[in-house]
Amino acid sequence: MSVFRTNSTALITGGASGIGLAVAQLCLKQGMRVAVADFNSTTLGLAKKTLDGGDNAKFYNVDVSKEEDWKGLREKVGDVDFLMLNAGVGTKGTWGDAEYMMKIFNTNLFGVTNGLNTYVPSFLARRSTTPSAIVITGSKQGITNPPGNAAYNASKAAVKSLAEHLSFDLKDTNTSVHLLVPGWTFTGLSGNTPGSNTTKPNGAWHASQVVDYMYQKMQDGKFYIICPDDDVSEATDKKRMLWTVGDVVEGRQPLSRWREEYKSEAEKWMKEKQV
Repeated sequence: MSVFRTNSTALITGGASGIGLAVAQLCLKQGMRVAVADFNSTTLGLAKKTLDGGDNAKFYNVDVSKEEDWKGLREKVGDVDFLMLNAGVGTKGTWGDAEYMMKIFNTNLFGVTNGLNTYVPSFLARRSTTPSAIVITGSKQGITNPPGNAAYNASKAAVKSLAEHLSFDLKDTNTSVHLLVPGWTFTGLSGNTPGSNTTKPNGAWHASQVVDYMYQKMQDGKFYIICPDDDVSEATDKKRMLWTVGDVVEGRQPLSRWREEYKSEAEKWMKEKQV
């Protein structure tokens, strides 16, 4: 039996567009009841028109960074079988820009911790014999840590750590935990604003492709769901992650793959490394 089953309940944050909306569509096709939570009232309105779920689809305007919003959402939605913590922002900024830092962490990190603190106790208390699941959306930037957006990378690295601990803490229950790490995906974070006519770049995946990949990996019992795209293969992702952890193991300078003194070595290693 799967969590994707008739009459089970899903709650999806950031569910009004992109990957969240595609997951909502998947859940409705499986006969599930779906609660879509999103901060953007405009995209929520568009999602209501897109998702033909009838009474099985409910929509909530929520700021995931606020504990009181989670309390209200919990009272309205009740227990869920499938929790997807997907809400995220990709704002860029620099050192000294406190507003940038707080906006990123409030949504990407505290939006997740608030959701977990709200719902994990109920997953633990039920000890249900039927499958349930929690999916948290991470990022490759939280693993390979490329330069250019320190707060975003840090928020996603923290999310990865939380998801790993959660998976361990729930290992003796019927609740599976999964870290979804999309590749290059054509969503609002990459220019596909809901309602726009932007053309998908050739290398990017549609959100529906990411969700199909997620669905299969969940059926296979995988925690790490590291999605490729049409530009980056699974092998390349593995090499990039291995090189990154090698900075610690080999004592290199951090973010060495982007440093000039390691450029030739990194390129040779990426070309010759077998995974």
